[in-house]
Amino acid sequence: MIGILLFLLSLNSINALPQGAPTKVCQTMKPFHGGGIPPQQDISPYSIYMRRQNGGVLVTLISDLGIPFQGFMLQARTPNRELLGVFQPRGNESHTIDCAQSGDTLTHNDANNKAMIEVEWHPPQGYEGPVIFNSTFAQNYQTFWVGVESRPLQLSRRFTDDPISNIPSRRPSSTPPSFSPEIREVETVFDPFYEGCGVTKLCFGAPANCLNSKNCKAVVAVTVSGDKFEFEMKATGNAGWVGVGLSDDDKMGDDSVIECAKRGSNVAAFMSWTSGPPNYGSARLNNPQLGIRLMNASIINDVLYCKVMRDERTKVKGKIFDLANEKYHILVASGSQISPTSVAFHDLAFLASGNKQSLSDVSALAAASKLLIRLHGSFMLAAWIGTVSVGILLARYYRNTWVGSSLCGKDLWFAWHRMFMVLTWALTVTGFVLIFVELRAWSAEKNPHAILGTVTTIICFIQPIGAYFRPHPGTPKRSIFNWIHWLGGNVAHIVGIVTIFFAVKLTKAELPDFVDWILVAYVAFHVIIHLVLSVVGCISEKSFERRVTSFPMKDLGGSGRSSAYADRTGDAPYSGFRKFILAIYIVIVLAIVVALIVITALAPIEESWNNLRNSMMNAK
Repeated sequence: MIGILLFLLSLNSINALPQGAPTKVCQTMKPFHGGGIPPQQDISPYSIYMRRQNGGVLVTLISDLGIPFQGFMLQARTPNRELLGVFQPRGNESHTIDCAQSGDTLTHNDANNKAMIEVEWHPPQGYEGPVIFNSTFAQNYQTFWVGVESRPLQLSRRFTDDPISNIPSRRPSSTPPSFSPEIREVETVFDPFYEGCGVTKLCFGAPANCLNSKNCKAVVAVTVSGDKFEFEMKATGNAGWVGVGLSDDDKMGDDSVIECAKRGSNVAAFMSWTSGPPNYGSARLNNPQLGIRLMNASIINDVLYCKVMRDERTKVKGKIFDLANEKYHILVASGSQISPTSVAFHDLAFLASGNKQSLSDVSALAAASKLLIRLHGSFMLAAWIGTVSVGILLARYYRNTWVGSSLCGKDLWFAWHRMFMVLTWALTVTGFVLIFVELRAWSAEKNPHAILGTVTTIICFIQPIGAYFRPHPGTPKRSIFNWIHWLGGNVAHIVGIVTIFFAVKLTKAELPDFVDWILVAYVAFHVIIHLVLSVVGCISEKSFERRVTSFPMKDLGGSGRSSAYADRTGDAPYSGFRKFILAIYIVIVLAIVVALIVITALAPIEESWNNLRNSMMNAK
């Protein structure tokens, strides 16, 4: 007897949602499950999207988090809660029922999982005013939400279709089920977070222009409805936190921040305040829930998501933030590390908007210019991979080449060496100044790039000053100068290259990981050329049974030209081969420098490439 009873209860649970909602719940929209299972009290993971179409409205029911649902009940109502209009189902997953009039309510046909429901709705003839779609969603028999509302949609006699769809479309296919076509390209996965950006909500994400490809590392969407300001945030890459700041400028400091951070397996929302230079940081308010309410949050795979409602007007640190009447720069950021009382550095993504904008203005928001950062990187690459490499090579291996030729009264090798080193000095000092103008303080990233870069710049700055006051050739102190000058140049070059390697990992640089391999290729090529020229020097020495100055350490006590060939009026042996090697070296190094500068200037290069490819495809 007990077994039969359990079987009947199980059967009742299985068939709880077979034919949709009955008319007896038209007013409450509340399912009567299990004799009175209460609805969920938290924010629903499901949303209602709308688009004007064919004189009516295309309504889409979907989960922002990709969670399927088994049952639903949908109505259109006036602000006074009166039922309005009629539904026209699409497909075979739904049907209408009659509550106040024929076809004014829609419900499901079966209890199968549904990823999305689309339906057409048509208003009464001549109706003008707002309409609000109201729905009940049943994730399963025990879990359901009642009273999920859409944003108000204003209807008028000039009822036109939306120019851009902010909801997904489902196109039926006539392809036979047995047909398996060859997959030529990856299909773009629908992400409802980006739907409505630039149409119904303000969106801003990092890196720049990532909204076009819908692959932002950190992104915020702001929806304004009356006096309600809804902030949705999402971050990828196993982020520990994601945040959005409202600022008076495009720099971090004195900003009001909403942060969503992992707390165990859940997500919590806090209000924070950022401090500017020289001690960058973010600290939560004494009342970290001031003016905000967490509406929804999730951690699915490596994606952190939250939806936060913020009051229209809040006073933070003595400063009034009036979201309805003021314009702000938007800062979006995400990071991997958190602490119990704060978030750590934004090591995953950071971007600031270039202009202030009202939060109710859904037009595209451009990122703040990164011109100074790009120029800094380009100048340093040109200096420490380009000009200094060629300059060192000339001084070390070409003192006995172009003998008898001069430029401005100096040996040709020395004249070119000096020109390349002056260029290195100018590019380095300019790049150093530019980055401090941009940051206005010391870098907040836990990366030795800034320290190593400063060391390199100091040595580079001193080198030409020491060279200007060098002792005359043949004097006792000349050898000391030669050793110090040689050591300073080589140390600066090595540290400079290491500094560039660390720059690849900087958040602001936005460089791809494959840049490391380009740098490794440069180092390998540079070493090989040095070895080849050294071997050529040894062969030249044996040819004349005399020492050669391919290794300048042997001649650091001499004058400008090698003492081994001081009495010669012509070039040292194999000069033609050395000139050929120099030409190859300059061409390869120039190609590497150009490639790295292009990657730096267009960073993030993947996004720039995608935009270019999309533009070309659209042009076709």
